[in-house]
Formats: sequence, C-alpha cells, structure tokens
Amino acid sequence: MKKRTIEIMDTTLRDGEQTSGVSFSASEKLTLAKLLLEELKVDRIEVASARVSEGEFQAVKNITDWAASEGYLSKVEVLTFVDGGVSLDWMQKAGAKVQNLLTKGSLNHLTHQLKKTPEQHFKDIETVVAKAQKLGIETNVYLEDWSNGMRNSREYVLQFLDFLTTQPIKRILLPDTLGILTHFEAGEFIKLIVERYPDTHFDFHGHNDYDLSVANVMEALRAGCHGLHLTVNGMGERAGNAPLASVAAVINDFLPEISIGVKESSLYKVSKLVSAFTGFGIPDNKPIVGGNVFTQTAGIHADGDSKKNLYFNDLLPERFGRKREYALGKTSGKANIQKNLQELGLTLNEEELKKVTERIIELGDKKERVTKDDLPYIISDVLDTDRLQQRVFVKSYVLTHSKGLKPSTTLSIEIEGKTYEENAQGDGQFDAFINALRKVYKKENRELPKLIDYAVRIPPGSNSDALCETVITWQTHEKDFTTRGLDSDQTVSAIKATEKMLNLV
Repeated sequence: MKKRTIEIMDTTLRDGEQTSGVSFSASEKLTLAKLLLEELKVDRIEVASARVSEGEFQAVKNITDWAASEGYLSKVEVLTFVDGGVSLDWMQKAGAKVQNLLTKGSLNHLTHQLKKTPEQHFKDIETVVAKAQKLGIETNVYLEDWSNGMRNSREYVLQFLDFLTTQPIKRILLPDTLGILTHFEAGEFIKLIVERYPDTHFDFHGHNDYDLSVANVMEALRAGCHGLHLTVNGMGERAGNAPLASVAAVINDFLPEISIGVKESSLYKVSKLVSAFTGFGIPDNKPIVGGNVFTQTAGIHADGDSKKNLYFNDLLPERFGRKREYALGKTSGKANIQKNLQELGLTLNEEELKKVTERIIELGDKKERVTKDDLPYIISDVLDTDRLQQRVFVKSYVLTHSKGLKPSTTLSIEIEGKTYEENAQGDGQFDAFINALRKVYKKENRELPKLIDYAVRIPPGSNSDALCETVITWQTHEKDFTTRGLDSDQTVSAIKATEKMLNLV
C-alpha cells in the first residue's frame, strides 16, 4: 500500500508562544528553528506574528537569514493580517516568503468583530493576496473560528471556500480555534470539505480545550486532510495545541497508511530544550515526554518485564531517545530493586535484598522519593547496620529549636537493657543530643569518643531529597574510625551514625 505523506507544521514559536507567561528571545527562536527543521525534521515552522514588536522583527530576520543560506526559506511562515498589505511590508523587510493570512472562518466573527459582509471581507482578502503575489510571497489562509463556522454558519464557510479556491493560494488552514470539536465532527467536517475541493491542500489546526486534540487529529487524517499544525509539549493558548510528540507516535503506530518525516528519537531532546527556554514545565505523566511515562512503579510490572516483557507496549522508550526506569518506593518490591541493581552492576543475596527492600518500603511510607543513585547508600547503611551486634538503642528523643533560645534535646537511651533519660542544650540540635548523651555516659563512668569530623552529603546525581547521609569520624585513645547514618532528615541521620558508634565501642 502506498503511503500518503502528511506535512507537519510546527507552530511552537508562534501559537506556542501564546502560552500565558511564555516569551522566546530572538536567540532562542533561532536555536529552536534550527532544531525543528534540521534535527526534528518537521516540514514547516510558523515563527511569529507580523507587526508585533521590534524584538519579533529581529527574531524573524535572524531566522530568515539563516534559512535562506541553508535552503529552508520556503519552510518558514509568518502569521499576517488583512490590513491592506501592512503585514506584507513587515514580512518583506524581515525577509520572510510565506504568509499565513488570518481571516474570519465563522459568520459570528465576521459580523461582530469586523462588522463586514462576506463580500467585503473577500474583496479585502483578494487585495492582500494579489499584493503578496506581486512581492513574491506565497499565501496560506487561516479560517479563524472555522470549527464554530462549520457548526453554526456552514453556508458562509462553503461560500468562503468557493471564493478562496479561485485565488492563488497554496494551502487553506482549518483551525479549531476554541478547541470545541469532538472527533466525530472533526472527521465529518473535513471529509465534507476535502471531497468538495479535491484539488486544494487543507491543514488541520487543533486545540486541546477538551483534551480531544489528538483524537481530532486522528479523525482529520482519516478524513483526508493534508497537513497538521502541532506544538512541542502541546504549548499554546488556554489548554494548548495538539502536542507534536503524541501525534507523531499515534500516526506511526495507528495510521499505517500515513507517512511523516518527524524524527521520533529527537522528540524528547527538543521537548526538554523548549521546557528549559520557557520555564513551562512538562507534567510527569505527559505522554512520550513526561518524566514518569517510561517508569514502572509496581513490583509486579518489573517482574513481568523480566518474564517476556509482559508489561511492554509499542511505545518503547528507545524510540524517543529515552530508556525504561524502575521506580523505588513502597510498591516497588524486589523486582524493581533488582532491575536497578543490574543497571548499577551490583549483586545482593536474598537476605540482603530483603533487608534493602524493607528499608526502601519504609522510606516510601514516609512519602519520600528514592532514586537509583540512592541505592548504594541504602545498601551500605543496611549492611553496615546488619554487621553490628546491637546492645545500645536510642529509643526516643525530642529535638527543639526556637528563636532566641538554645537548641535542646531530651533523650531516652537503652544500654545493655538499662534505660536512661537526660536533657541538655547545645549550639545546635545534634550538639544538644551529644551533650545529653555525655551526661548518660558520665553516670555510667564511660567516656565517649571525640567527634573529629562531620560530613553531610546526598547521593551524587540524585535529584531527590529522600536521603541524606551523615559520615562522622570519631577518635578514641586507640584509633580513629567512621560511622554513617542515612535518613531523610539530616539530624536524624547524624543520630543514627552516633548509635552505630555507641554499639562499636
């Protein structure tokens, strides 16, 4: 079966920039334009609205200068307006050669915003298109609010299309401007139009107000549209536009009759860069590019992945330049931990694995997030504790820190079956804890080792705040030695390191 090739027009730099609070600098726009065309391999990019600002003009000029030198100028598009040619003059100075002319696709918009008759609007459009042709500028035409136009003033839309198909226009762009279409309507409306005007190129431009943009894109393609407008990370006004990554995956997996040039393996890289430039965060559960979408959390899933990939689907992370991960937490179980250990090149026996699993579940119950980078620290802490014959137990403590008052600690400790309680102040909470401990040991005529070094660290590369390791070096008359404590709280990790020291001495 011969595949039908669909054009992908990315409008992140124009419609995506209409995301509330988002603005690209000129250098960021140039960087992304290069990535979109050369790395991601989209067919066209819409980079700006004409006449917006001096900064926007410079951004477009930078892009068109580069595009002209690399043979991409026909792929760079600018949104223009029916303004007698003022937008075209702006475009010409900026070096752009393709206009996407914004016109009224519903009678409601035409009547109440422009206050013109269809015939007056068509005449104005004809003037702009003719001027563009004289300037050597190619024209595509947007029918703003087209979806509402098809619902409520279909006769006007068809009258408009009858007119446009007589003009020197390359593409007609059909936007669901307010994101109101169902997938049934998207398919029905586009099928009607494509069949009525078989020689005209139609693009579909979907918005996501009802979270139906990807479904609408699927039906628009089935109905015969020739191009799609998408944005990286689904950026755009209100709930955003149809997301490029999701649509690319849907086309490749569910529409075998359709071909696109988008390079899947670059989607994640470009997504992360757009997020960094805009500060527009990617939700962890966003399909394809979200932080968690290739992470198995439940232990049963990790176990199934080890047994003939029972929980895999066609969305393999490697397609998108990513890899599968196995989360560590209270639901992960031994299978998830084994997967992470394999990646780190570590091996534990069944008993050790059981103890490490118990510790991770304990952290998960505290709602702490554990990462693969934390694992060596947890293993070291668990196995280190396991080697001790515990005869000293820090049973309870109260740590206080108040403005204007010295920190204090009340401590309950059991030494070889006997329980002691003491209270002390100090320069910090841990210092107060050590002072209370000294009081206990003084009663027993025992001497505590001297604390000579105290270091706190989190696992290198870890992006979680779940774990904090405190390494304390102690000095006795015979030797220096270190103990380590691990906890989500810095002071508690130091107390755990101290408890280990008490059992060693």
